[in-house]
Amino acid sequence: MQYLNEDIWFPDVNKASPEGLLALGGDLCVERLLLAYKTGIFPWFDTEEPLLWWSPDPRFVLFPEKLKVSKSMKQIMRNNEFIITVNKDFEQVINECSKAKRNGQSGTWITDAMVDAYIKLHQLGYAKSVEVWQDKKLVAGIYGIDLNNGVFCGESMFTKESNASKVGFISFVQNTNYKLIDCQVYTNHLESLGAEEISREAFLKYL
Repeated sequence: MQYLNEDIWFPDVNKASPEGLLALGGDLCVERLLLAYKTGIFPWFDTEEPLLWWSPDPRFVLFPEKLKVSKSMKQIMRNNEFIITVNKDFEQVINECSKAKRNGQSGTWITDAMVDAYIKLHQLGYAKSVEVWQDKKLVAGIYGIDLNNGVFCGESMFTKESNASKVGFISFVQNTNYKLIDCQVYTNHLESLGAEEISREAFLKYL
């Protein structure tokens, strides 16, 4: 286990534990976060834990051309029940994500410091949000990091209405030119949309 200090660096990702834990400590400054994402590393920790940095192997990703949209979802999208925007209200999206209840989690990993850091990344053009509106109310959203190299690193999503986050995610994938969407770790929800596991080595080549 590597302990980080004020210096901006990370150990080789091949030194990560079998679960993908690479290092702890450091801070959430813009320079460190950008270095992390560009080298296949991301922060993930609970409010009661130190800052933890991960680089899992395998990596869970979605190739946009392999996106799966069920017949029922296609019908929902044809109904135009939701309006999708990009970067219209990043701050509200990340704050709603921080408040969303997660199965198996008592708290949130999106701390106040995390929110502040990603707002800075958004202001610099690196963090992006997708908003889903219904009757002029924000009912779902997604945010993540755009590395400007064809890779989008999804961080979190929330929903207040059934299917709203799926509609937002599908619309975002269908209307962007990314070669890869980084989903980080496995979920049933994203697997149903076509996400799959690839080796860390293969993922790093896309970066």
